Amino acid sequence: PEEVEPEDSFAASLALLSAEYGAKLPERLATLEAHLGRGRQGEAAALTEAYGVVHKLHGTAGSYGFRDVSITAGRLEDAMRPVKEGGPLDWTAVDAGARALRDVVAALPGAPKPEASPGEAAPSQGTLLVMDEDAALLASAKRMGEDEGLRVVTASTALEACAVVQRERVDGALLHMGPEGVTAAGALRALEGHESLPLAFTSAGGGLQERVVAAHAGASLFLPRPFTHQDLAIAAERLVAARRQERARVLVVDDDPEAVRALTQALASDAVEVVGLESAYGLLDALAQHRPDLLLLDVRMPGPSGFDLCRILRLSPEWQELPILLISAQVGLEFRLAAFQAGADDYLAKPVLREELRARVHARLERARLSRERTERDALTGLMLRRPFVDALTARLSEARRSDKPLALCFLDVDHFKKVNDEHGHLAGDRVLMRLGRLLGARFRREDLRARWGGEEFVVALLGETPESAKEILSRTAEELVGMEFEGDQGEPFHVTFSAGLAVAPHDGVTPEELLRVADARMYRAKSNGRNRIEVE
Repeated sequence: PEEVEPEDSFAASLALLSAEYGAKLPERLATLEAHLGRGRQGEAAALTEAYGVVHKLHGTAGSYGFRDVSITAGRLEDAMRPVKEGGPLDWTAVDAGARALRDVVAALPGAPKPEASPGEAAPSQGTLLVMDEDAALLASAKRMGEDEGLRVVTASTALEACAVVQRERVDGALLHMGPEGVTAAGALRALEGHESLPLAFTSAGGGLQERVVAAHAGASLFLPRPFTHQDLAIAAERLVAARRQERARVLVVDDDPEAVRALTQALASDAVEVVGLESAYGLLDALAQHRPDLLLLDVRMPGPSGFDLCRILRLSPEWQELPILLISAQVGLEFRLAAFQAGADDYLAKPVLREELRARVHARLERARLSRERTERDALTGLMLRRPFVDALTARLSEARRSDKPLALCFLDVDHFKKVNDEHGHLAGDRVLMRLGRLLGARFRREDLRARWGGEEFVVALLGETPESAKEILSRTAEELVGMEFEGDQGEPFHVTFSAGLAVAPHDGVTPEELLRVADARMYRAKSNGRNRIEVE
């Protein structure tokens, strides 16, 4: 079947949403006129409801492509503003505004009910790259993917696999175990932006040695070969879920469900996940549950306003750095001053233009990501720093206890590093640390943790590994380091090794402090026993 391009799919989804919104406009107009009729007879609550309908039309119609409806509703909202401010209502102006809105809606072409066309592609559950030299197996994988609602792209060599990943986004790669598959794993992880691409391997054998090689190459999953529909579905679910953990998360708070829907549709993508909330009262719980990377707040909502919520969050140390964008139909000087005084980072005017919304949100997300990188990553090696590593290790230990799995912690130290600095220069020492950091970052699985502990010391945490398997995995890394040739400040070649100590939970401890203490002691034992070795007892 013909594949749907992402941009075409996005445009089609927006068109369907616009059609659905347009089909409901006559119903919304009838509701408005009913509220106005009761308000004319003295029902203050009905006028408040009428103002709410107009306010929402002004804010959301433009986002769905009905610009004239939004502008006309905005004029009627201005005429009805005394309802919110407690002043007398000019019914002549209100009636004129309501008539103008009725005329604009009546002039719209009939909006069809959104129906999926017969040839429309089913929504994809993700995109999986399958690499294997067997053409029949690749063809079978594509058919299985179609049955499972999964998009499968294929390659038969490492070079082809890299070309596919550079051409389009994939959520994970399923590779045939063997020299070409292992080469592909390293090559894919070496591509810029794909350092943590989720990987899985397939093999007809699946012995311990192959599983160790797979874990060292970064695979999170090992499947039989040939694999079944269920095997492929499980792999896709695991790999896609791992990939989506990398997405930035945006929390949208607006009391209008249509506004939440429009903002979600405009922002949601492979890189951004959107969570909608229709009540300001649930904001703190939603923040704790979803841990968003950015917050979009409507200013006018029942209960606390967007300004109030912004001030509350800026008083909390946990959320003082969270990027906050306010949305309002009123963006005059008074509003802008109030927004920044409340602690907002930016604002958007209703009706929200999709292109502007996406540009502003993506810019803020990228700036926040870079800020986190500076505070959580070591500039020289690219690995985590000590504090975020300990936080992540605590979470991994909890996961290990829940799933009844071991967790191996390795403390490693570059041998004779002072001698490297003294004999080959401090810049050469920095190059050693940088390349070792890159080696640790490129190896192991996505869920494994690596950090620079300080100086020439590094730590690695391997979930689900026994002392024997962890030692075998790290021994491969040690062999790779031994094979690397470094160059001193005067151009002279030299080589380095590391010594390491392993501790495994729960046998050696159940807290980060206990495991680190045991692993550190064993690392020093490796030093005293001749260096270039890994101690597990």
